[in-house]
Amino acid sequence: MDFLDSFFSEVSSLLWGWPMIILLLGTHLYLTIILRFPQRHIFKAIRLSVKKDQEATGDVSQFASLATALAATIGTGNIIGVATAIALGGPGAVLWCWLTGVFGISTKYAEGLLAIKYRKKKPDGKIIGGPMFALEYGLGWRWLAILFAVFTACASFGIGNTVQANAIATLTHETYELSPYITGIIVCLLTGAVVLGGVKSIARVCSMLVPFMAFFYVMGCIYIICMNAAYVLPAIKLILVSAFSPQAAGGGFIGTTVMMAARYGIARGLFSNESGLGSAPIVAAAAQTRNPVRQALVSSSGTFWDTVVICAMTGIVIVSSVLAYPDITFNNGAVLTKVAFSKIPVVGTPLLTFGLLTFAFSTILGWCYYGERAVEYLKGKKWVLGYRIAYIAAVFIGSVMNLNIVWHLADCMNALMAIPNLISLLALSGILIHETRKYLWKGQLDKKE
Repeated sequence: MDFLDSFFSEVSSLLWGWPMIILLLGTHLYLTIILRFPQRHIFKAIRLSVKKDQEATGDVSQFASLATALAATIGTGNIIGVATAIALGGPGAVLWCWLTGVFGISTKYAEGLLAIKYRKKKPDGKIIGGPMFALEYGLGWRWLAILFAVFTACASFGIGNTVQANAIATLTHETYELSPYITGIIVCLLTGAVVLGGVKSIARVCSMLVPFMAFFYVMGCIYIICMNAAYVLPAIKLILVSAFSPQAAGGGFIGTTVMMAARYGIARGLFSNESGLGSAPIVAAAAQTRNPVRQALVSSSGTFWDTVVICAMTGIVIVSSVLAYPDITFNNGAVLTKVAFSKIPVVGTPLLTFGLLTFAFSTILGWCYYGERAVEYLKGKKWVLGYRIAYIAAVFIGSVMNLNIVWHLADCMNALMAIPNLISLLALSGILIHETRKYLWKGQLDKKE
């Protein structure tokens, strides 16, 4: 096991090294340019996300689709991950993380567009889609579509399930001394109650859970920022200076290089918003929308909320807290966020605990849908129930076991998901331009496909 753990750790480091970061960030920039900066339509996208499309076809509303994607995307990475990036790359990592989110909006837009363009209606009337359909029907590369589906199904049991269940069990044990076995059983039952109902059940719960959990976490961040008001502008200045200066140090931070700030900030932004990974378009394909561009815009707003808003707020909270309180010094990422929230009287630690628990649970729900769509593409509908049962069982297993090797394996699967998805985005860029011109640039967003 030690050998396997070491092996997958090395493979993960290789896959998520600079070549992958350059490929992902390069795709973000390329799509931003050829699609004429879809970021400028973000407020239009937000309005569409909460507006029901009466003339649309699909299984769930645009908001439910977005909420499910956000449920899988907004996770412990937004809280612990940003802090880890700051600990390793310095305050400047916050800016690089934020910029990755800004440019990642274009990639999430492109993924949502292709998801609707190449989705298919099954004999029972339900809709299914995702990068595997763009690869098969858009490019005729079924072999690559199969690989993407295999990697997605495997990743769902890793980063989407067992590691999240383990995070919940570890947190409840450390905070409330609750046995991981009891936590595992509870989370298993809750997961089963939701996922056995299919996409509509998952989307319904996520539609209620995501706004609720995000609201309380953001309120906590705003409270801390108000407490640290005198240090907010110095914190922002430190973030900006640290992102481009090799003397990126201040307060309780150690000195870092520009390369370190960029490396960890970009990596955390990419992990956080999943733009380019190919996961979100799987649920985007089920959305009720009258044309591909409307859903593309709605999908792009997910990256805005996840990284441009939540990750940025987390970063400002941590950096301003380090400057404001001498007792908060450079440490590992998990400690930075926890100490910052502990400054909120009485409710600070419970609020952070609640945020971590709900974020992790919502990720379990969102990734179940991704995995079952991949399994259905590979083996047909008859295998979906078996997948759901195995997925629920994996929640308990993840709660009670050591998961170092699973983390590394999951990271590998995520990277292998991204590669075929990015290929489809780049190879079908002509379709992206054509559809965007047809509906967005010509002002025909209300036109039916």
